[in-house]
Amino acid sequence: MKSRLDLSAVRVFVAVVDKGSFSGAARALSLPTSNVSRYVAQLEAKLGLRLLERSSRHLNLTEAGKLLHQRAKPMLDALEQTESELTQQHVALRGVLKVSMPTELGPYLFGPVLAEFASLHPGIELECETERAGTQTLQDDVDISIVVSRGPLEDSTLVSRPIVSLPSVVVAAPRLIEQTGLPQRTAELKKLPCITTLSALKGRPWQFMDSQGAIRHVPVASRYRVNSGRMAHIGAVHGLGFAILALISCRTELEEGHLRRIPLEWEPAPLTLWAVHRSRHYVSARIKALLDLIHERIKKVS
Repeated sequence: MKSRLDLSAVRVFVAVVDKGSFSGAARALSLPTSNVSRYVAQLEAKLGLRLLERSSRHLNLTEAGKLLHQRAKPMLDALEQTESELTQQHVALRGVLKVSMPTELGPYLFGPVLAEFASLHPGIELECETERAGTQTLQDDVDISIVVSRGPLEDSTLVSRPIVSLPSVVVAAPRLIEQTGLPQRTAELKKLPCITTLSALKGRPWQFMDSQGAIRHVPVASRYRVNSGRMAHIGAVHGLGFAILALISCRTELEEGHLRRIPLEWEPAPLTLWAVHRSRHYVSARIKALLDLIHERIKKVS
């Protein structure tokens, strides 16, 4: 019996779901938005089922749509991976590869690696963005997002691969310690002025690791909240509050006495940089090659 499923239409439907919009799928597939809408409408007409509930702001999957996406996506990923495996040994890497990373650590840690990758693969069009970062950029045609977190990442639907873990320390300026005294336990931080972050770590309670390696959350008081590790660093030096900083970023200030390390019963959870991408079933040859090079180079640096 002839199937009513058109593979091209199914591929477009899966792209719409993955990108969250018709326009996002159109950009990813290099198609006019009208064509994307037509493909999905034709697919629904052939099946006699509504797959998407459309509104002015959101697309919601129907039960039929969820089933089709659940079954079709792994199949399409497998086909793409098979094609890649059949050709990548004989064809140079080509195409667009989009990467997003945080403004502060990104260029310092990854700039040389990305430049080397571009030199090794002249057929790759490499686009690097530092204005926006975080897993949300993966919805905007970004292939790899470099994400900073303290503790595990939350979104289990994405594929995350740790790149480097940076030991962290609780620090404060000597003048602040003279005013507040030197805390001995993490619980004391709840009553002391602390510097917290906004978007990067979402202003959540500070995270520590106990002697068993388990993550412990400590809510802290904060009147100085920033969107930058560098801003937190400067604020700590000026005595605005206790701060958790990556050791690599404040080693000089510790050695020169501008900051003091605060010994507590638990160590701060390390600052981890992750490479995050979407598909669990398929990683393109371009993404794999860049991830492998990043790990190889960053491992030497760390």
